[in-house]
Amino acid sequence: MIDIRPVAYVIGRILIVLAILMMAPAVVDLRSGLDNGTHILESALATGFVGLCMILTSQNALRGNLSVKQAYILTVGIWVFVPGFGALPFYLGEPHLQFSDAYFEAVSGITTTGATVIYGLDDLPAGMNLWRGMLNWLGGLGIAFIAMIFLPVMRVGGMQFFRTEGFETFGKELPRATDLAFELARVYVLLTAICILTYGLIGMSALDAIVNGAATIATGGFSPSDVSFEKYSGIGEYVGTVFMLAGSLPYLRYVQMLHGDAKPLWRDVQVRAYLLWLGTAVAMVTLWQVVRTDMPLEPAFRQSLFNLTSIMSSTGFFSGSFPAWGGFMLIVAFVIGTIGACSGSSAAGLSVFRVQVALSALRAHLTQITSPNTVALVKYDGRRVEEDVLNGLILFFTGYILLLGLMTVAVSLTGVDTVSAFFAIWTTLGNVGYGFGPLVLRTGTFIDFPQGAIAIMTVAMLLGRLGLLAILVILLPAFWRR
Repeated sequence: MIDIRPVAYVIGRILIVLAILMMAPAVVDLRSGLDNGTHILESALATGFVGLCMILTSQNALRGNLSVKQAYILTVGIWVFVPGFGALPFYLGEPHLQFSDAYFEAVSGITTTGATVIYGLDDLPAGMNLWRGMLNWLGGLGIAFIAMIFLPVMRVGGMQFFRTEGFETFGKELPRATDLAFELARVYVLLTAICILTYGLIGMSALDAIVNGAATIATGGFSPSDVSFEKYSGIGEYVGTVFMLAGSLPYLRYVQMLHGDAKPLWRDVQVRAYLLWLGTAVAMVTLWQVVRTDMPLEPAFRQSLFNLTSIMSSTGFFSGSFPAWGGFMLIVAFVIGTIGACSGSSAAGLSVFRVQVALSALRAHLTQITSPNTVALVKYDGRRVEEDVLNGLILFFTGYILLLGLMTVAVSLTGVDTVSAFFAIWTTLGNVGYGFGPLVLRTGTFIDFPQGAIAIMTVAMLLGRLGLLAILVILLPAFWRR
């Protein structure tokens, strides 16, 4: 039997931190004289109480190392259990969602998906919009930081957690987990602070700058406005693009930059491919809009740049005519949204790294077919890719495609039209954040989806954030056997 007490202890400590963080939006609303502040405070007390109980009942488990199985349970536990408490403010306070919708909103925030079931964000209490931005920020890399800070207290090696989180190291030896966590945290906080400050300088209100800044660096997409970045069209779209790109690059490269070596970032083949593919998509869509819609070049370029960056970085902000995109532009958006951004960032999707390795494997296979006597090796950045990595890659791609199809059918069976169902799973499984189709077009949210579809989409977000396998592995009976 697997001892889950160490897992409960870490999650309990995270819940204590979550309860403390809830005090910020509670104070914001209480100072404005809103009852909503009291509801957030109640959520904080309930979260803190449960967290304290988990700590007290499992603190005698502080011995030994965390096993691989315990690391998987911890990873899944954080992403499945913690959002249940992050949902309490949406359930107890405004907008008083039923719990399934509140859990969807919290999962969307913590997985940095950015999909929402709330319409009327501009009229939402300031504290609630602040809480949505905080959930995005925590989900970007924040919860991983919190877990890594507490793991040393248990005298366990924390690298298992990073492996299950999917951090790509590209063959380089990593420092101790605690050191790495603090290095990444420093980068994350610094980028967030610069983004918030810049948003303030271009004219955003303090609340908008904080919420949008947190959501941008986390590539989360929770905006405090129903019209998202259309509210800041012009310079806001250009600035937002820069910081969405910053949040979707490998964080380990930023750590190297802080240590005085910027070359690894510029030489990273994943980064170069990401910028090349995104730039090509922007050029094609810009040209298409200029030719087919007679839109002037500058707004066509600006809207294409912002929206396609938002999609490929899996952020979820939108601006301009993006909600009505169709045809060729929608195909381009679908392709780059499926690919996603860089591994080792807060972005999601298949990831550029995985797609590059898959293309290398395809090229090697075609070479072997056309020239049977040629030894065709699968390489990445000049190094051979081992067979076990390829097998894992094939499994991931297969699982991703199967889940995309099966979950689309499942959502359709709840009464959702096919287009809305397909893009709902595409956006949740890839943590993209914005959907298409008749049910989304009216409000730009998923408020019109039935509860069955909401439940399926919630599972899709969790699967996408955890790279599919972490959840699927613990569902196997063999996992729980000694």
